[in-house]
Amino acid sequence: MLLDAIIFRLKGNSLLCNRRREFYIQMPLSIAFWLLFEFYNLHLANWEYQGLPKNRIELCIGMGLAFALIMPGMFQTTELIKTLKFFDRFRIANLRVSNRIIYTSIVLGFFFIMAPLLISRDYARYLFGLVWTGYVMIFDPIVYCSKGESLLKDLEEGRLSRILSLFVAGYICGFLWEFWNYWAASKWVYTAPFMKDVKIFEMPVAGFLGFGPFAWEYFCFYHFCKLAGRSALTKQ
Repeated sequence: MLLDAIIFRLKGNSLLCNRRREFYIQMPLSIAFWLLFEFYNLHLANWEYQGLPKNRIELCIGMGLAFALIMPGMFQTTELIKTLKFFDRFRIANLRVSNRIIYTSIVLGFFFIMAPLLISRDYARYLFGLVWTGYVMIFDPIVYCSKGESLLKDLEEGRLSRILSLFVAGYICGFLWEFWNYWAASKWVYTAPFMKDVKIFEMPVAGFLGFGPFAWEYFCFYHFCKLAGRSALTKQ
């Protein structure tokens, strides 16, 4: 809400003030995508929850609200960074996006998301990095080929503003989430195998590095779902 007010003040346009439909769409998608990571965690066992409410209604409301605001939180932070134009001058040579890049990305992404589920937990728990990047490699090329908003399109045009804004927003949100979690009565703790004693609050540093790609993943998932929704409406 604070970020939304700042964004509206700066540009006269914000998610909560005049794009609420978009906000209401993001909330259930945010829950759905996070539950996918929870599914992976059943096998990888990289984190667990402590001190949760025993009342099921209270538990569902609390966790549902928390999961629903992951996507809007990262996107709002990204929008503020873009509004302040921190990365507008960052450019690279235009990437030529070939069929080879697209197909390789999708195939490699599929391997990344499947490998942790197909091997023993003793080894799978070391592969959480694949989960935090694999869906970017699958969703983004599909959205690009369908003329949606994609990171590949930004690279093709040599623009880094959105890519870097998402990346930094992921770390800003990650730092705040871990800060609030550290002092909370109901909290998550990590059992990830890397660098257990070198932490940022409860999060091992190796795990904290995933927050940047995590923002890319949510962005790609969201625009993939928008694309799927448009296709469904067109068919009707």
